[in-house]
Amino acid sequence: MKKKFITIGIVIVAGFILLFALTKITSRRNPTEFYTKVQKGRFEINITSAGELIAEKSMDIKGPEIAMGRDIRFFMIKIQDLIPEGTIVKEGDYVATLDRTDLNNSLKDTQTSLTTLQTALDMKLLDTAVSLNDLRDQIKNQKYTVQEAAITLRNSKFEPAPTIRSAEIALDKSQRTLEQLYRSYSQKLAQNKTDIINQTYWVNKNARRVKDLEEVLAGFTIKAPSSGMVIYKKEWAGTKRKVGSMINPFDRVVATLPDLTTMLSKTYVNEIDVSKMKNGQTVDITIDAFPLKKFSGNVSYIANIGEKLNNSNDKVFEVQIKIEGTDPALRPSMTTGNKIIVKTAKDAIFIPIECVQAGTDSIPYVYTKNGIKQIVLLGDANEKYVMVEKGLEQGTTIYITNPEIPEKFKLSGKDLIAIIKEREKLKSDVAGMYRKKPGGVL
Repeated sequence: MKKKFITIGIVIVAGFILLFALTKITSRRNPTEFYTKVQKGRFEINITSAGELIAEKSMDIKGPEIAMGRDIRFFMIKIQDLIPEGTIVKEGDYVATLDRTDLNNSLKDTQTSLTTLQTALDMKLLDTAVSLNDLRDQIKNQKYTVQEAAITLRNSKFEPAPTIRSAEIALDKSQRTLEQLYRSYSQKLAQNKTDIINQTYWVNKNARRVKDLEEVLAGFTIKAPSSGMVIYKKEWAGTKRKVGSMINPFDRVVATLPDLTTMLSKTYVNEIDVSKMKNGQTVDITIDAFPLKKFSGNVSYIANIGEKLNNSNDKVFEVQIKIEGTDPALRPSMTTGNKIIVKTAKDAIFIPIECVQAGTDSIPYVYTKNGIKQIVLLGDANEKYVMVEKGLEQGTTIYITNPEIPEKFKLSGKDLIAIIKEREKLKSDVAGMYRKKPGGVL
């Protein structure tokens, strides 16, 4: 029984010894697992962001324009048919059809009104001709009556006075009747002329409206104004126009024909990083669709006013990057990766960001392999590394993570604390000024 317990004890002790030995061997085989060296050399500070390709120049494919003076009103028109996005078209090729329902109804109503008005005008002209012809006959007959009365009066000069007086009265009455007929003719002519002018105006107005409606409806079949690739128009919410979308007189664009020889990468940069940017900065560009291809470009546009994108509370600024050269494989809306190089230092001292520690006072420091807790004055940083302005030299070995017993490390670099705090105060003051500026632009 004793031998059994002794054997078990020996096995347990041997196991512990073996485990200890393996731990030592592993730690010796990976001596650099927790350390790195301070580096010196070229250091790039960059901003990375995703974006999409757009054409620098493009031609709009628009719905019909309502010219000034035309008596046509429409507000929203539905896109009834639209060729697939990406279709290559030639000038004059079919692109889209708009819903004609409302304007077709207006055209039918106007044509009916025009027919009615034209009929009424024709009847008015006929009635005028008949009535005026009748008045002219009456005037002609009355002239004969006046002549007969005048002859009777001349022949009665040797007759008794009552007979002469009777002839004079008859002549006077016939002359007054003739004058009344002339006045009636003039009044009737003026009245009919006014009525005809008025009815002619409405006939012409409706005729012009019919012509305008027909011309506008002809524009509801939209054709390509030039050769190129059809790209759907983006609306304000970011969605693309498609069958069922609406256009209006103030935004008649259905699609665009981009110029693929000059492409831009459109991206958005947050309000902190945009202050580091300026036009002309170099950009390294990748296209998700072609991961093996690399492109270069330069910042060509930085928005002055920030905006909020959908589903985000962060304020961002639009940035456009002009791609150097041309490539037939590039197409609008392709996703891009943009590395904007905002600053380059030739002989910079830098370390991995994860090496930097900070206490509750936000003073940065690193642990060196020789037992020093070194306070460091940091400079600019990129995604992986941060520049060290003071506190470290090239080749110094530092911890990547906290050491097991950090209390044993001796603090060094206290003289840098005042500089660090002064710099943090300056950053805070600048940030406060930035927030007070309208639109977030300093």
